[in-house]
Amino acid sequence: MRIPVSWLVQHLVEPPADITPEQLAEAFVRIGLEVESVDTLGPVTGPLVIGRVVEIEQLTEFKKPIRFCRVEVGSLGQPAGDATAGGADNDADRPFEGDPNPAVRESGGEPDIRGIVCGASNFVEGDLVVVALPGAVLPGDFVISSRKTYGRISDGMICSAKELNLGDDHSGILVLPSGTAVPGTDAVEKLGLTDSVIELAITPDRGYCFSLRGLAREMACALDLSFADPAVLDLPESDGDAWPVRIEDETACSRFVFRRITGLDPTTPTPWVIRRRLMLSGIRSISLTVDLTNYVMLEVGQPLHAYDASKVRGTVVVRKAVEGEKLETLDGQTRTLDPDDIVICDDTGPIGLAGVMGGAKTEIGPTSTDILIEAASFDAANVARMVRRHKLPSEAAKRFERVVDPALPAVAAERVVKTLLHWAEGGLHRGRTDVGDPQVPAAVTMPLALPDEVAGVRYARGVTARRLQQIGCRVEVGTTDDGTAVVKATPPTWRSDLVQAADLVEEVLRLEGYHTIPSILPSVPVGRGLSDGQRRRRAVSRAMASAGYTEILPFPFAGKADWDALNLPADDARRRTMRLANPLEADRGEMVTTLLPGLLDAVVRNVARGHRDLALFHIGQVVQPTEEQAPMPQVGVTQRPSDEQIAALFAALPPQPLHVASVLAGKRELSGWWGAGRIADWSDAVSVALLVAETAGVELQVAPGDLAPWHPGRCARFSVDGTVVGHAGELHPKVVEALGLPKRTCAMELDLDAIPLTDRRPSPKISAYPPVLLDLALVVDSTVPAAAVTDAVRAGAGELIEDVRLFDVFTGEQVGEGKRSLAFSLRFRAPDRTLTVEEATAARDAAVAEATSRVGAELRS
Repeated sequence: MRIPVSWLVQHLVEPPADITPEQLAEAFVRIGLEVESVDTLGPVTGPLVIGRVVEIEQLTEFKKPIRFCRVEVGSLGQPAGDATAGGADNDADRPFEGDPNPAVRESGGEPDIRGIVCGASNFVEGDLVVVALPGAVLPGDFVISSRKTYGRISDGMICSAKELNLGDDHSGILVLPSGTAVPGTDAVEKLGLTDSVIELAITPDRGYCFSLRGLAREMACALDLSFADPAVLDLPESDGDAWPVRIEDETACSRFVFRRITGLDPTTPTPWVIRRRLMLSGIRSISLTVDLTNYVMLEVGQPLHAYDASKVRGTVVVRKAVEGEKLETLDGQTRTLDPDDIVICDDTGPIGLAGVMGGAKTEIGPTSTDILIEAASFDAANVARMVRRHKLPSEAAKRFERVVDPALPAVAAERVVKTLLHWAEGGLHRGRTDVGDPQVPAAVTMPLALPDEVAGVRYARGVTARRLQQIGCRVEVGTTDDGTAVVKATPPTWRSDLVQAADLVEEVLRLEGYHTIPSILPSVPVGRGLSDGQRRRRAVSRAMASAGYTEILPFPFAGKADWDALNLPADDARRRTMRLANPLEADRGEMVTTLLPGLLDAVVRNVARGHRDLALFHIGQVVQPTEEQAPMPQVGVTQRPSDEQIAALFAALPPQPLHVASVLAGKRELSGWWGAGRIADWSDAVSVALLVAETAGVELQVAPGDLAPWHPGRCARFSVDGTVVGHAGELHPKVVEALGLPKRTCAMELDLDAIPLTDRRPSPKISAYPPVLLDLALVVDSTVPAAAVTDAVRAGAGELIEDVRLFDVFTGEQVGEGKRSLAFSLRFRAPDRTLTVEEATAARDAAVAEATSRVGAELRS
């Protein structure tokens, strides 16, 4: 919302004479409004005057249109800018007062006529224009001088609105309405080029600030001034309807007002002061009727629309659209309507998209003399949906989306027709259509001292009632039966957001100033530190990062296509999830039951950008609903839920365990001068799972696994005390192909919450005694897992064994068909003495015996 400062202060009663635009902006910020910029017009120095085009000569010898204009810029011997005109700037800045056609007092003397070359063609002889004479400096340090161009001497420049910093329109010259001023009048003063414009970002909860009325009221509150409300207007008695209207859907339209003007002179130009304010507010001038509807919208916040009454047929009906109906809007586009659209219709069909844009069928034209002025209240949510559905934002829709004061339609329509008749000839139809019954905000009661208690500040007596009255509330102060002082505030019609005591408290604190609330931090009790689960999560994260993995934050939602790509069976429990009511992406509207979709999506994205060697991990929660998930109870917000309700809420929540997952793609060890590098394989995925377990202080039992999306022959299943806690290995080739992953991509996922917390922390055990190193080769059936053999060796070796490491696997004729040889490196050490070879050998023999007993191993000779 852009607002000229001169227009804003006009609605403040006795504002400080020396207040600056910057001070006004600071006041807005102080009461919670966001100021985006403060733009000062100009600066313009030197002679800038109003001129009258006397003669235009077309120069046809050039490729583009060029005109040589003779422009009267005052009288000879008179300093530029000395001429005056009736209806000077102070009066002209009040567009609805005084004579609409003030007589122009001509200056005497011989006219001063300058020859000026101009490329614009939107003006004719007799038009009033703005002329920068030699010596003037326009915004941007653009110096004007007399110079020869296109074979003529150009003694100045005829200016556009953009060159004067009045707006963005650079399509043509700024042409002033006839009678605005006499040639030679100082244009800086006449155009108000010393003014400033404040631009604010209006939040959705403060729709009333999308108008001069709302902003002036807020400024009056900030400066403790009185406020001149432009919406205070005596409505004349209505003598019947101006036009028959019927509202079929009162939830979509709560009020609809029509006023009618006949015999209007369509050639009447828009007064300069109105055009100027529209221009500075970012709205293009079109015609007097349309400009006044926009002007009153900016002034009071009520969007209006003008119809050519001669083109309207029969009763006007406000209803929802019918499937397949079409409407050509004012932008020339034919739109297919949705049954949720609110439309304004006559006997021929839709003539307007309510609250968004009118229809071309009833558009005001240059010959329109019979005018209907519409002001209405439309449902904010409906208008917002229409704007997004048709991709058709408008100034009217911006206001309706934020809720418009339902008391405004009749006042705004009356203001438009009175102003229109003030400036143009015409007759006012005696009737006024006013149908609908808008809701009035309900009264809110709160303890009088509640703002003080919330802010921790003892405000002066009467502050709460005074501040609520300033924003327009009708206030009654009383006491309850127990003697507590309370205030009953009935919000004004433009503050539908005031529905509870907290809203009133916010208004009091906001207007008193948040800076008055002390920043005193409460005493913080001595903390208990991190929980065991938090410490484990951080330790796992650090360990994986140290191992070369990069932590990412993947997209936390998935969809059916993701489960299909992972090749999950139809009855897989991981397909049973929770669906989002309003997903960010329509095809990914389900909460994840595994971390793999997000991680694999990150791999695909990185590979597409040329980064193929990846080691990624993520620690996060997943959702695992049960088959008979309890429904979520509906709990009100008017009071604290009961213990039974809280228990029901927790019971309805699905289990959300913490998982850790990783993916590996490309090379695990990069190539370089040291060698060729190494492609990541399933063993790397298993290793990182073992690293997580070691960091968590537990041992994983490793066994072959068969679970999608892993390759059945290259998948490991991890268990703790018989409970499966995760899987790791190489992904199935079909999954790799479906997702477009690098070949032989590997993944790991563990349920951290399924791994028991332990007090044992991984720490190096340093012994002062030397180890004894022995090798051991065992022959077993090829179907026996190496992990089972390792467990048997470790168990048989007893307490002296410090490390068991598999370093070779051999198959061949030497060990027999269906057999394989597993070679282990054993490290023995005693914590309190130097171990003898005999003791280590005995422990090794015990390990062989245990392996023979458990898995049928034989010592390889």
